[in-house]
Order: sequence, then C-alpha cells, then structure tokens
Amino acid sequence: MQRSGALDRARTALGSGTADTTRPVPKPGRPVTSRTSPTAQRARQIAYAPDLDGRADPGEIVWTWVAYEEDATKGKDRPVLVVGRNGGTLLGLMLSSNDDRDGHRDWLALGNGSWDAGNRPSWVRLDRVLDVPEDGIRREGAVLGRSRFEQVAARLRADYGWR
Repeated sequence: MQRSGALDRARTALGSGTADTTRPVPKPGRPVTSRTSPTAQRARQIAYAPDLDGRADPGEIVWTWVAYEEDATKGKDRPVLVVGRNGGTLLGLMLSSNDDRDGHRDWLALGNGSWDAGNRPSWVRLDRVLDVPEDGIRREGAVLGRSRFEQVAARLRADYGWR
C-alpha cells in the first residue's frame, strides 16, 4: 500500500502520538464540520467494516485535525471514530477523554482503548458529524471493538435517523 508523503511526514512529526497543537495544520488536514453536511445526508448508513489496510473504514479510530466549534481557525489533532464513507470523504465522530462528557445526552462512553496513549476512558460525540477528507488523516489509531461500535450505531439510528 502506497502512502502519501504528507501522511508519512505527519506520522514522523507525531512520533509518540503526542500532537503539537501550536503548529498550523495544512488545509487538506482540516475537515469541514457540520451536523447536516451534504455528505452526511447522502451517507447515513452505518456498518462495521474495519480493515487496517491504510484506508480508513467504519469501526476504525483515526487521528485528524478537528476545528473548535467556537473558533474554526483553531483546533487540535484528535481521535475520530469513522462511521461512514462517501468516496474520499469519511464521516467521523470525535472522541474526547474529558470526563465531564459523562452523562451528557450527545456523548456516549466508549471506555479506554489503544487510541489513547494514556489509556484514559473516552467518550464519542454523536451530534457533530465531521466530513474528513481522507488525505486529512494523520494516522490510524485503533479498531473499536464490534460491540462498542454497535452501541454507537444503535444511538445514531435511534436518536439521529441513521440506517
């Protein structure tokens, strides 16, 4: 599998998995975020299909730049659960290790996993779908177990109309 030079440079820059949030990120790495993006409306089907082949698939957790909602000119590199795909655009849900997410309606507890170097528990945000250009992915982080992925899928189906 041939990887892009930008992806290899990003992997080298990330090294241990610790992101440098002070450096600007190239435009291809900045996904467009929206709850009702055209991509999300076309591709609201969800099926577990991880395959660590260098191409992100639903069920995989990848790292990419995610803009802050309150200021889209700023953001940080963070893990994102891939839940769908439309050509070269991935549909993703951001993860957070902030425990203040616990109990919030639009966040679902995932527990810990290899995507977090500190092995901290994580939560996935269900109400903010990220359109992530495939060339904006920094690295594959992990595969979310099928049962945890199905919990996410069940909530997306029940609360947000996914199929």
